[in-house]
Amino acid sequence: MIDGPILRPLLAFSFPIMLTGVLQLLFNAADIIVVGQFVNESAVAAVGSCTSLIQLTINLFIGISLGATVLIANHLGAGRHKELSSVVHTTYALGVVFGILMGAVGVAFAGTFLAWMGTTADVIGQAALYLRIYMAGMPAFMIYTFGRAIIVPTGDTKKPLWFLTISGVVNVLLNLLLVIVFHLGVAGVAIATAISQVLSAVLMTRALVRLKGPCRLTLSGIRIDRTPLLKILAVGLPAGLQGTVFSISNVIIQSSVNTLGTLYVAGNTAATNLDAFIYTSMNAVSQGCMTFAGQNYGAGRGDRLDRIYRSGLAGVSAIGLVMGFGVYFAGAFLLGIYLPTSPAAVSYGVVRLSILVTTDAICGLMDCSSSMLRGLGRSVYPMVATILGSCVLRVFWAFTIFRRFLAGGSKLAAYRILLVSYPVSWALTFAALLAYYLFIRRRTVRNGPSGADGIAG
Repeated sequence: MIDGPILRPLLAFSFPIMLTGVLQLLFNAADIIVVGQFVNESAVAAVGSCTSLIQLTINLFIGISLGATVLIANHLGAGRHKELSSVVHTTYALGVVFGILMGAVGVAFAGTFLAWMGTTADVIGQAALYLRIYMAGMPAFMIYTFGRAIIVPTGDTKKPLWFLTISGVVNVLLNLLLVIVFHLGVAGVAIATAISQVLSAVLMTRALVRLKGPCRLTLSGIRIDRTPLLKILAVGLPAGLQGTVFSISNVIIQSSVNTLGTLYVAGNTAATNLDAFIYTSMNAVSQGCMTFAGQNYGAGRGDRLDRIYRSGLAGVSAIGLVMGFGVYFAGAFLLGIYLPTSPAAVSYGVVRLSILVTTDAICGLMDCSSSMLRGLGRSVYPMVATILGSCVLRVFWAFTIFRRFLAGGSKLAAYRILLVSYPVSWALTFAALLAYYLFIRRRTVRNGPSGADGIAG
């Protein structure tokens, strides 16, 4: 990571991450497809109503896990192997603690959260059932997530891919069994997801215990140490807060969509699922940039940072444009897979695709810039820029412009204008992040990491 060419190794590193994310989405899509094919569009809307809420609740902790990834990458790049054991065991322990906490809160308050989002009466019962079962599997999900944060900066992106493949196949098979044979509906797909998460957590833990080198996990050594905890939080907490506030804006957008009716919710859900494949593919390159930047920054190779950034921007742009327009032109067909008996819902999904997937490359530029800065230990500014440029603007848009169009009597026009808030907010946030990177890069190249731990302020 710290010598030689960048673009090809960066893409080689990112490709398994991309496949992992795409497979995860395929298996998540199986939930929606199975209930769409074998239940009805209300079941699709029920699962979709939970998506933004689930992302809201997990993004804080996923962000914290990224702090661990950056810290481990810094230590590896600088050759500080003696400090890694404490970081590794603290990271794994955080996964256990956060998973239990999240699961308990999610199970207890699922119905309340969905009611706050304005989930419609014909959907909220199924949605609450799905969410409670899903959240019961959250400890396993967080163990896998924090375990992945340990193994990825070592350069191994293939094991998480294999683990997800195995657990995902189990998820799909259980979906079909529990929905088609046992007629459990949304409960069936939620149970299948929870079981697959437990399997992925077991496989990840087994791999970490067998890992050779300074990042090896020993079960007896799992504990939270104060020093690595504070360093992880220094980078991870702003990243997590950024993701959480970002998701709050998405929850508000989802709440606005909920006011339009079940068919809009179902179409929006299916289109969002397709859109997620593009974002996840771009995000893999962004994660690669973060890890490469972290190792080079830790090794004092500031001269390579611009090349890493340019390679990342080129990668996400190419993926966003090719996949975005590909999904757009095949949109009606793909949406029909999710919603075979609801052409009206499909038409609303096509509206979302026409506005968002054609501009997803802008989102990739924004995400890559944020990840690049995070790899340099700069997490506070990306958090502030994202909150102001994306979240605050999007919330303002939903409460003003969207409501004005809705009051005008046209639900479709209101839906379109609501979606326009996404590319506008992406562009503004990317501009702010790019300007900040250009501002700090000379000092970074000149001085290298600030402090012995390689984490900047």
